[in-house]
Amino acid sequence: MKPGLILLLTCVCASAQSLTGIVDIHAHSAPDSVPRSINALDLVRLAKQKGYAGLVLKNHYEPTAAWAALARSEVPGIAVFGGIALNRTAGGVNPAAVERMAKVDGGYGKVVWMPTFDAENHVRRAKENRPFIPVSRNGALLPEVLAVLDIMGKNNMVLATGHSSPEESLMLIREAKKRGVRSIVVTHPLIRHAGMNVAQMKEAVKLGAMLEFVGNAILGLNKEWEAPDYAKAMKEVGYGAIVLSSDFGQKGNPLHPDGMEQVFRMLREQGVPAQELEKMAKTNPARLLGLEKTP
Repeated sequence: MKPGLILLLTCVCASAQSLTGIVDIHAHSAPDSVPRSINALDLVRLAKQKGYAGLVLKNHYEPTAAWAALARSEVPGIAVFGGIALNRTAGGVNPAAVERMAKVDGGYGKVVWMPTFDAENHVRRAKENRPFIPVSRNGALLPEVLAVLDIMGKNNMVLATGHSSPEESLMLIREAKKRGVRSIVVTHPLIRHAGMNVAQMKEAVKLGAMLEFVGNAILGLNKEWEAPDYAKAMKEVGYGAIVLSSDFGQKGNPLHPDGMEQVFRMLREQGVPAQELEKMAKTNPARLLGLEKTP
């Protein structure tokens, strides 16, 4: 075989990162109260077709544990989970809502997001004039937050810090660990309404949390970062602590698998090694959800 042809084949192989084994912990879908690009069942079917190992269905305003149970019955062979975001429609930081989700058929209500768009930190940073949900006051977590963390610890749930401030996220991590929460992820810490710096991210990792980096931050309608800066931040905090998810599902953005293929390519072009992308998009989120031995 000619050397030039060997080089061409090598380049073609290197350009394609397999989606097989991806575990996406941040996948938006319809039905929703905002426009989405695909419904939940079709998304799960597509993800299975593309070789995904797992998916977490996220909705800011509706719990998705029942969706996960339905999806598993309709599309076996892929680990689908749901969760609840503790925004105003859930009654805020509402222990009863979290406890009820733990009882939904199958136990697939896995992730609890602290308030996202309704978080006090989000509303204040966005300079919006509307009601919000606090998680702390005077430097201490609120009693209802502690109650939720207790329920999560007893039910082996994953804590996602939502759109909390960096200081609140660090408080949440410390307290969650004390109360038996084993899996914690800082929700896209680089978005403008969370705004962790590298030192704060490293502190979160030191305390026992993982960091979620999302494809939506560098590709599509909600882009906030350029790929070189995103890749630099990944390298600084360490690939072993990062979960790379999509945060796709918005009308007008690529579908989740298509978006992730583009994100993989963009990050590889910035020097992120293929094996580290495998770790961030597959191994780390599987570990977060407890899927290492149960695909």
